[in-house]
Amino acid sequence: MTRRDTTTGTTGTTGTSTGGGTARTRPRGGLADKRRAILAGALTVFARDGYSRANVDAIAAEAGVSTRTIYNHFGDKAALFHDVIRESATRAADAQIAIIDRHLRKVTDLEPDLVAFGLDWAAQSTAGHAAHFALTRQINAERGHIPRPAIDAWQELGPLRVRRALAARLRALTDRGLLRDGDPDLAAVHLMKLVSVTNPSYPGGTTAPDPAGTTEAVRAGVRVFLHGYLG
Repeated sequence: MTRRDTTTGTTGTTGTSTGGGTARTRPRGGLADKRRAILAGALTVFARDGYSRANVDAIAAEAGVSTRTIYNHFGDKAALFHDVIRESATRAADAQIAIIDRHLRKVTDLEPDLVAFGLDWAAQSTAGHAAHFALTRQINAERGHIPRPAIDAWQELGPLRVRRALAARLRALTDRGLLRDGDPDLAAVHLMKLVSVTNPSYPGGTTAPDPAGTTEAVRAGVRVFLHGYLG
């Protein structure tokens, strides 16, 4: 059965992609649905192939739309990548800030609460945001080939916003006398790195061999952090 793509004015076969590769079901609905499908497909392709190797044909195939639809919505690959990283970074940062607030808003027992935070933080890279962290690895690998505005947007909406949120919580702990006075931004960087045992978004992040290994690594990271920052 053929259907008309109201975005492009072209006709296509329902359930197939015009971009080549694996057939995908065309997104039904209006412009907003198509845009969401394109962003999701582009995230998958950019995370897998990187910015330089990704092409609009592959993204169209993944999203189940025509290449013309992508150009109509975003203009070019650079603009699409910019929107993908903005949206992806915002979602991942929202999830990370929720972890920070959940564990550090009301600290009652410092070390166990920091360990609970660290375990939740270490797990979040596989809790619905694996594609985003794969994308950040691609960005780190080819920074010189990615438009600077996209990198700046990613940093501001993602890592920098998260760091500010964590620094604010650590500053509150310092004000309570639980941590020694110092630079809360630097303390935030140190804590994130020390508990990022399975989070590839931050330098030094590696994959722990099993849950027990993750728990021990996070506990060790928290102990190191407290050795330097305990009030």
